[in-house]
Order: sequence, then structure tokens, then C-alpha cells
Amino acid sequence: MTMKRREFLTKSLAGLGGLVAGERLLFGGYIRSTYDPYARVPLGNTGLMASRIALGTGMHGYQRSSNQTRMGAEKFKQLIRDSYDRGVRLFDMADLYGSHPYLIPALEGVPRENFLITSKIWFRDGGLPEKERLDADVVVARFLEELNTDYIDTVHMHCVVSPTWPMELRRQMDILESLKKQGVIRAHGVSCHTLPALKAAAEEPWVDVVNTRINAYGVKMDDTPDKVAPVLQKLQQAGKGIVGMKLVGEGQFREEPDRRARSIDFVLNNGLADSMAVGFEQISEVDDFAQAVDKTVKT
Repeated sequence: MTMKRREFLTKSLAGLGGLVAGERLLFGGYIRSTYDPYARVPLGNTGLMASRIALGTGMHGYQRSSNQTRMGAEKFKQLIRDSYDRGVRLFDMADLYGSHPYLIPALEGVPRENFLITSKIWFRDGGLPEKERLDADVVVARFLEELNTDYIDTVHMHCVVSPTWPMELRRQMDILESLKKQGVIRAHGVSCHTLPALKAAAEEPWVDVVNTRINAYGVKMDDTPDKVAPVLQKLQQAGKGIVGMKLVGEGQFREEPDRRARSIDFVLNNGLADSMAVGFEQISEVDDFAQAVDKTVKT
């Protein structure tokens, strides 16, 4: 007797008790319904495709130094290369961190179009050895030399806190827009460090991409998750790319896999970030985070 297709599928599905959570049968093959940690995802409406996991390079970054640069050139470059070999395609850098010179040597032989670079302009007092704060075109020209690249994918104004930052930083924003038209940078945006600044970013047409602090616990964030999440959803609806930071609470959840997993689930299943930048210091931390992403079931 010939078994009808619907009957066959019903009997087949009934026998799949051994499948791991997060998988289903469709058209005779298994399709994961979890998140691919290294999938290339759209960064808002920029046209840029970022890896879901990004390598942050500014753990405790200040005065052009960070935990990553302080590990020494060879160890840092190995971390970059190993991360790339895993599938990381977005590298989050900044003038404040001093991480520019390490990237391209670490990725020797890799075509430039295969990865994205984010950098950030520090415009505030303190933070850098020199007191002067030069215009964005001068600063970006230096960035290009330090990075040994012809273009930077995304350039942010770093650590905006004022609710009126779009008015206060308009001159630098206009310069960055000009650089974008010239192809020197591909997108521009801000790294936000207060909720009012984040709300202003959601309303500002100039913003292409935002770096924002987000996790499930409010640790090292601009406010509580229930207040930050709606603003991030508004940014998403406006077509702005979002790179989430502090997913591990600036290292506080490093040894707490359950809290780390909950934060990843909170961010991904609420659509709060396109990519997640974490200041990994060992390749094992990249692997652990990727495994947690891979186990996060889509809801």
C-alpha cells in the first residue's frame, strides 16, 4: 500500500524524539531554529553585512590602551586572527583603545572586503594623551594610516551623553557625511552612553549605526533593560544598525554561563541588536559565547 505524503510526514515527525531542542524537520532535512553565531546579518539599512558576533578591542580602554593591547602585540594579533578564522567579520576599534595598528597585520592575506572595521572619534576632554580635539577629517586621515586601509566601514562619535548631541556635534557630523560621500567611510553613527543620548540617536536622520550597551540585567547600561529595549526597537524600526555592547556586563558574567545565556537570549529574541561586540580576551571566550548563541532558540 502506498503511504500518502501527509501520513508519511506525520509518522516521521512522531519518531523524532531524539532531536535536540531547536531543530525541526522540513522538506526532508533538518533546519536549525537557533541562531548561527557567525551568520552575516544586515547592519540596519547601511548595506553592510556584519557577523552576529563582533570582536571588541576596548576592554577597560583608555589613553590608547586596553586589556587587548596590554596583552602584547603577538597575543592580540593571534586573538584577532583566531576570531576571524572562527567567523568574526566585524572588529570594533577606537582611538581611545589604541587598537588600530594591530588589525591589518593580524589579518595578513585576508581581502579587505572580507571584514568590517568600526572605529570611534574621541571628542571629549581627557581620555587621550593630547588635549587638542581636531576635526573629524583630520582624525579619520590618521585612522586610515594607523589601520593601513583605504576606507573605514563605520566611524562613530565616541561616548555621546548629551540629549542635544546632534546640535553640539553638527560640524563633525557634517564632516563625516562628506567623508561618506567621498567613500572614505561607508557609514557613520554614535556610541551612546546615556538613555537621553540614545533617544536622540533614534530621532536623528544622520545616524546610520549605533553602538549601545545592552544586557538582561542592566549592568553597565544606560538604564534598566525595560527602558532601553523600546528605544532600541525604535532604532531598528528606523532602519538604523545596532551593535550591542556589554552583553557580558563588561566581564561580570564571564564565569556565569547562565547569566550570559540569558542576556544573549534577551537581546536576540527581542531584536535589540544586529551584531554583538564583546571584549574577548581569549579565544576560548569567543568559543563559549558562540556556543551560547548557537544554543539560543528562536522564539
